[in-house]
Amino acid sequence: MKHLTYFFLLLGMISCSTNEEQPPNVIVIISDDQGYADVGFHGSEEIFTPNIDRIANNGVIFSEGYVSYAVCSPSRAGLITGKYQNRFGYTRNILLAPKDSTMGLPLTEQTLPDVLRKANYKTKAIGKWHLGAHESLVPERRGFDEFFGFIIGGHRYFPEDLTINDLTKARRQMDGYVTKIYDNGKRIDTKKYLTEELSDNAVKFIEDNSDNPFFLYLSYNAPHTPLQATKKDLERNMHIEVEKRRIYAAMVSSMDDGIGLILDKLEEKKITDNTIVIFFSDNGGVEWYNFSDNGVLRGIKGDFFEGGIRVPFTMQWPKKIKPGITYDKPIIALDVFATVASAASAEKYIKNNIDGVDLLPYLTGDKFGLPHEYLYWKNPDKDIDVVRDERYKYLRIKNDEYIFDLKNDISEETNIINSSKPIYDRLKSQFKEWEKGMINPVFLDLGSGKEYNKLHPDRWY
Repeated sequence: MKHLTYFFLLLGMISCSTNEEQPPNVIVIISDDQGYADVGFHGSEEIFTPNIDRIANNGVIFSEGYVSYAVCSPSRAGLITGKYQNRFGYTRNILLAPKDSTMGLPLTEQTLPDVLRKANYKTKAIGKWHLGAHESLVPERRGFDEFFGFIIGGHRYFPEDLTINDLTKARRQMDGYVTKIYDNGKRIDTKKYLTEELSDNAVKFIEDNSDNPFFLYLSYNAPHTPLQATKKDLERNMHIEVEKRRIYAAMVSSMDDGIGLILDKLEEKKITDNTIVIFFSDNGGVEWYNFSDNGVLRGIKGDFFEGGIRVPFTMQWPKKIKPGITYDKPIIALDVFATVASAASAEKYIKNNIDGVDLLPYLTGDKFGLPHEYLYWKNPDKDIDVVRDERYKYLRIKNDEYIFDLKNDISEETNIINSSKPIYDRLKSQFKEWEKGMINPVFLDLGSGKEYNKLHPDRWY
């Protein structure tokens, strides 16, 4: 009997040890062109996001959460590599060029799923890719075991609109918006509104992989244009009078529903506590175009005022992060790479120097101070330089220069440059030093299709 007691005690100790060492599942959810004010946890009383708010309530709101660029494709390049995309010349939205291996994320760059696969994670990308259409650049070649979604930077939402079988039939940029959905090597006929298809696929992936560590990269194209919504989603947003704003809100509602299904599935499988869920928008909203709302922030997508780069950003990991936290120090989407790699004990597999920082010690109180003394942005095409510290921001747009006190002027209404020479000198000096490690763009921009076609007359299959 004594030996039997010792046996069960030992078994319990082994079981506890195994549970403690189990690496977390990771889900990164990105919305597309969502306004800073268009979530409940930022105070929206017009657009309701109860499920996105569940993440915020269960974990931490990053009140000064940034992305590394003000438009879609470069922002994603920074996220997935953990590096300022300027380091490898990725500062433009890409063209659809399925035969060009240089139009997208350079093969020199290691991705987060590359790292996690080495740590025995099952990896899947769902939704918008927008990091290259060449066969060497698609998700399955960049660290993902599986992919369900589309390659280009946007897509139509209703299945009847998807009339092109695949990119071999594409003859213009916007043909990518009407290709059939790609599902692990084959094109399929979808039956539902696209946001629902993406959510359902995410739920199935969790169902199928809940017993082993997984990384799910869920990149919704909602609420990016075209503005398209289902009748049921429109009907619950009838309190919004402006029609296009109502459609936008309905698109957010559908996405929020999907996030709710994902959170419910985690609970059903009893893996909520040890699953990291991160949500943010890839850049600010385009208020005049998709009828988003950046609230108190000045500027929109494409700008390097706060409205272009500061986004709704929240994260939960119940096992490690206390609920209901607001973290008010500047952080950036580059930090996702470092935070996740550290949580997965996969740092040893990182081969490139990265710019992101592991945020967890700052959230648990094991570290104090700032994750980043400075954050940087640079748009060489528009001749824009930006650097911010904990309080102040330097912005140069061609010949115009600004200093903003973001702690007291979040809306960037007052340029204090004339009374802030020491701050100006310090920030500008920091930027110039950082800039030395950046390179010029390595491919043509989305708006350069005619020029690209002249240089590449064989652009299409």
